[in-house]
Amino acid sequence: MNPLCGRCEQVVYPTEKVNCLDKYWHKGCFSCETCKMTLNMKNYKGFGKKPYCNAHYPKSHFTCVADTPENRRLKEQSKMQSQVLYREDFEKNKGKGFSAVADTPEMQRIKKSQEQISNIKYHEEFDKKMTMGGAGEVSHHPPSHPGKVLPAAHQPPAASQNYNFEPPPVPVQAPAAGPPPSAGKRYRAVYDYSAADEDEVSFVDGDVIIDVQQIDEGWMYGRVERTGQQGMLPSNYVEAI
Repeated sequence: MNPLCGRCEQVVYPTEKVNCLDKYWHKGCFSCETCKMTLNMKNYKGFGKKPYCNAHYPKSHFTCVADTPENRRLKEQSKMQSQVLYREDFEKNKGKGFSAVADTPEMQRIKKSQEQISNIKYHEEFDKKMTMGGAGEVSHHPPSHPGKVLPAAHQPPAASQNYNFEPPPVPVQAPAAGPPPSAGKRYRAVYDYSAADEDEVSFVDGDVIIDVQQIDEGWMYGRVERTGQQGMLPSNYVEAI
């Protein structure tokens, strides 16, 4: 059964049928609702399921809302509701923006590694600046190590009128017991190092460290062959032999 035309409501046969805007049209009936200009599938514009030309296509217009007491009341009510919802969301999410980081051995190892990298870069930049500055002799500083504070350089006391002053005795650090060393690993010290804690060992440049065991990326455990003392030492102060 053939459909009816959307304009003249007569039967539309397949040879003259135009299917558009959910309706069927005769080719001659498919025209603008205002000026009756015949349209095609390329130049029509649909509005309300009716065809229009470009010149008579209905345009949307904005409407002004009257500033009545009722509209002002609705506006204030919407504003108050928005503030109430904002405060509720704020109270719910309060304190959720930060998360505590557990002080695990893994986090401590990462922290030490970051400190070691930062200190090495600092000394590299310092040496570069000294070299570029034209200094006659560049001073080389031993690299720092993570997690340990190196003792300050010994400064001689200033001259004093109290000639009876005697410095307090320095306690002797007993070597701390450590994990069993592994045989076959030998290292040579490339810098002087003074122990800062009881579980560390002191050595000088050229000392041979034997029975070395790697603890982590920044620290080792070994025994100084010259003194027989054993304990922890920074791994960037020695080199394998």
